[in-house]
Amino acid sequence: MRLCKLSEIVGYEKLARSVTTQDYHELLSAGTVLKPEYVAKLMELGITEVLIDDTKLMPEEVQILREDVEDIFREKVRSVLERHVYSDNAELEELSKTADSIISSILENEEIIEQIFDIRERSADIYEHSISVCSIAILLAAKLKLSREQMHDLGVACLFHDIGLRYLDFAYTNIDIDELEEKQKGEYRKHPVYAFTSLEKEEWISKESKLMILQHHERLDGSGFPMHAKDPDITSQILEVTDAFDEMICGIGCQRTKVYEAVEYLKATKGSKFSDKLVDLILEFTAVYPAGSLVSLNTGEIAIVLKQNKQFPERPVLKVVKDNEGEDIKEDRIIDLLDVRTVYIEKVIM
Repeated sequence: MRLCKLSEIVGYEKLARSVTTQDYHELLSAGTVLKPEYVAKLMELGITEVLIDDTKLMPEEVQILREDVEDIFREKVRSVLERHVYSDNAELEELSKTADSIISSILENEEIIEQIFDIRERSADIYEHSISVCSIAILLAAKLKLSREQMHDLGVACLFHDIGLRYLDFAYTNIDIDELEEKQKGEYRKHPVYAFTSLEKEEWISKESKLMILQHHERLDGSGFPMHAKDPDITSQILEVTDAFDEMICGIGCQRTKVYEAVEYLKATKGSKFSDKLVDLILEFTAVYPAGSLVSLNTGEIAIVLKQNKQFPERPVLKVVKDNEGEDIKEDRIIDLLDVRTVYIEKVIM
């Protein structure tokens, strides 16, 4: 795999990584053969470089849910919630079964508790966000050895927690909410209440799930909303921290950030806004630099993240693709940052 300028493409090379716009809309998927017309279109869009598959050394991406399984769950959530009306929607109960399916998918993999996962920044899709929050939250619950009943209530709350956003008539993605007009800011801060109210009379959803939905923007120091509560139970705390983390990397209610920036935010706010223990657990299994990321090193070189080192998510295995003068490196040069302590990642390029 190598980073290649579009102007140097001969034609019909295979993409090693998807090409996306700055707001994470996919233009061409990984594995696509670059036809001349594709290259011309990408150049028109201002894209200058792509990752080409020309080696057996490919990033080893590890996900909590298999991509095909996640797609099925996301489309299920989307189809139900997009048909949702304010009340009396019997289809909503179907999603409680979806929550149980996600739980089973995670718990059936005995090795999942010990892995590091490549959680990626992406576009702000509230349905994908709900699935991502659910999978991270259930993984936390499993590590904490919570009961299956607690996991069920948590999973249901995760899938429904942002249903209140569907009642807003203004943009709230990739925008700092504090910069909105006061009326819009007030409406955004009511979305947990809208979600709670829309489900309050549903008998199939537990009172514990309803409370989690109402409290998902609360913080331990009382700085959250809508009630400024300071003493949420453990399942509410799990939803709060996983929602905040995933919102940052997809840009819901805030400016989108890189994963490592979201990690730094959690580190800075643990013990104040979020539980020390929960933040530490998230950091244990979250790859700071997801597989496939293009990064710059303190040596001036450019590298691609190949895979993670267990228990050391900030020190992955890299393949160097450009030297410190910007020249392509033809041979496979692998650096394991656990072994080479003088080299470190300075920033993520893409």
